[in-house]
Amino acid sequence: MQAFLIVIAITQIYPLVWLAFFSLKDNSEIFSGDVLGLPKKFLWSNYAKAFTEGHVLTYFFNSVFVTAVTILLVVVLASMTGYAITRMNWKWNNLTMMLILLGMMVPIHAALLPLFMVLKNLKMLNTYWALIIPYVAFAIPMAVFILASFFKGIPREMEESAVIDGCGIYRTFLFIVFPLVRPAVATVSIFTFLSSWNELMFAVTFINETSFQTLTVGMMSMVGTYITQWGIIGAGLMITTIPTIIIYLLLSKQVQNSMIAGAVKG
Repeated sequence: MQAFLIVIAITQIYPLVWLAFFSLKDNSEIFSGDVLGLPKKFLWSNYAKAFTEGHVLTYFFNSVFVTAVTILLVVVLASMTGYAITRMNWKWNNLTMMLILLGMMVPIHAALLPLFMVLKNLKMLNTYWALIIPYVAFAIPMAVFILASFFKGIPREMEESAVIDGCGIYRTFLFIVFPLVRPAVATVSIFTFLSSWNELMFAVTFINETSFQTLTVGMMSMVGTYITQWGIIGAGLMITTIPTIIIYLLLSKQVQNSMIAGAVKG
């Protein structure tokens, strides 16, 4: 069993190693037939060229900004919505939850043309909000579903004690209830990060200006019509991949706790 898991681990890790080697080669070495081996000469200049000639630094900043704002808005809106639906008694809470969850059934491709027309009429194309607003809208249903399931498992006695001590609804939510769902927040953050960081369809449709393009679109623009420096593209892809690995390593424990807690509650 352990040998099998080692094989699976190597299978999962090797593509990252291969990408690292690929990013340090030039075209002649890549097309010579030794694509999988070590570089004969480590061309660290590929990374420098990716930042300067390939505008990767601009694309990287745009991706970081769009993704960070998206995660922040999704966590704030989804946590408040999930809390209101599961912990407050009002007439339309179940109907509201059902309408929000229906958003999980809408594919992004079906909303592409309507969103383009709306953003065009609002003169929001080629802006950060052209990506942030759709990303938030499509991430909220899943985020509300995850957070609401955690809110349901919190004993109401904790809120009652907070109210007796003089806490209002906002302080109760912010200081008592919200800290208890940190594993769910980490899970939502990772899912939102992956969907926003790797998204291409909206980014290539709504953004045409280089100053607002994200990494996914930027990598496409680095492919030349006649000559393509694949080593530089590999460097750009490696730069794109590193934040995903870092985010998962930082939040993986929280995600595991979330999965375990969900299994116990389920």
